[in-house]
Amino acid sequence: MKTNVLNIQLSAAGKRYNREWIFRNLTCSFLPGETYAITGPNGSGKSTLLQVISAGMGISAGECRWQNASNEAIPSEKVHLHLAMAAPYLEVIEEMTALEFLQFHAGFKPFLPGLSSKEILHIIGLEKAAGKQIRHYSSGMKQRLKLAQAIFAQVPLLLLDEPCTNLDLAGYQLYHQLIKEYTTHKTVIVSSNDLQEYHFCRHTIHLPDYKQ
Repeated sequence: MKTNVLNIQLSAAGKRYNREWIFRNLTCSFLPGETYAITGPNGSGKSTLLQVISAGMGISAGECRWQNASNEAIPSEKVHLHLAMAAPYLEVIEEMTALEFLQFHAGFKPFLPGLSSKEILHIIGLEKAAGKQIRHYSSGMKQRLKLAQAIFAQVPLLLLDEPCTNLDLAGYQLYHQLIKEYTTHKTVIVSSNDLQEYHFCRHTIHLPDYKQ
């Protein structure tokens, strides 16, 4: 299912904390419908770059631009409307049930056409726990829910930070099924050092190459 278009361009971009450069002189484009992996060891700044791409964090040098299909600039404070994200540091609302959680998210960003919250829970194998508070879920069940609210959102950009955290083998298989079936027309950017999480990506940015 097609979504709106979002083009992202980084030009000589850099991010610094105090005197240490996390990355610098990074120039790249993230084009509609393409898949990208941001790789590097733990602590190399992968999550930081994802935050920059999402406009959740500013850069210290260079430029980051977001544009729509007509090449019109999208203000940084509006970028969040065009993306969905799943990451270990983004928490679910544990007082809610899974059904309430998905319905809550759908109020901000509708799901792909033809899919209800109940249908999504069936797809990710949580239909029997739909009425249970998320606080009682295992870590793997919570991760499935995080992936669902991001992957099924009707937005052009999907950001995934270590998407298979806490997933077992069946969870990995589900992840790849969701990517294959529901992200065809999206730009997908995966931050990971696990090949199994990003092997489908056509482009790779190895972040340690941009330390100097």
